[in-house]
Amino acid sequence: MKRKITLTINGKPYTDEVEPRMLLIHYLREIAGFTGPHIGCETSICGACTVSLDGKIVKSCTMFAVQADGREVVTIEGLASDGDLHPMQEAFWNQHGLQCGFCTPGMIMASRQLLERNSRPTEQEIRHALDGNLCRCTGYQHIVNAVQEAALKAQRGAPFGASSPEAQRGALSRAAIQERTSTDPTAARSAPVCASSPEGGA
Repeated sequence: MKRKITLTINGKPYTDEVEPRMLLIHYLREIAGFTGPHIGCETSICGACTVSLDGKIVKSCTMFAVQADGREVVTIEGLASDGDLHPMQEAFWNQHGLQCGFCTPGMIMASRQLLERNSRPTEQEIRHALDGNLCRCTGYQHIVNAVQEAALKAQRGAPFGASSPEAQRGALSRAAIQERTSTDPTAARSAPVCASSPEGGA
C-alpha cells in the first residue's frame, strides 16, 4: 500500500505517493527527477548516491523514501546559485577533480560537509572525510587538491555552511572566485582545467 510523503528537495516542496519499500535514491531519480545522485553499489560502499538530509550527508541507497517524509534534502543540483557553481564545484573544475564524473556528486557533497565543519582541514582529514566515497579514475590526489582549494575559499568567506538554496544566495560568483584566486599566489592551480562539468547529471 502506497504512502503519501511530503519533503523539501533543494528548497522546493514535493508530495508523492510511494511504496514503503522504495529507496530514497530511486525516489529522487525516478519520481522527483534529480539524476545528480548516482546509483552505484546500492550497498552503501561507493558513496555515489550521497545527498544532504537535514544538513547531514547520507547515502540515499541506505534509506527509504518514507523516512525522508517531512525532512529537507539537498542534492548536487541544489548547490549552484543563480547559475553560478558552488565554490566546491568550482574547485573540482579547476583542479581536475573528476574524469568520468560518476562519483563526483557524492564526492562534492561529502567535501562540502567537511568544510562546513572544518574550514582548515589537513590532507589527512580530507582523505578521512572522503573514505566513504570511491573513485576509480583520478587516484584521489586531484580530489584532495580540489578540497584544499575550496578550503582556501572557505577561509575567505565562501558560504560552505549554507544548507538550502535560499541560504546560498550570497555565494561567490565564478568571476569573484577567479579574481580572488588569480591575485593570491598561494591559490595557484596545480592541475589543468577539466572540460567536464562537476554539476552532476544522468
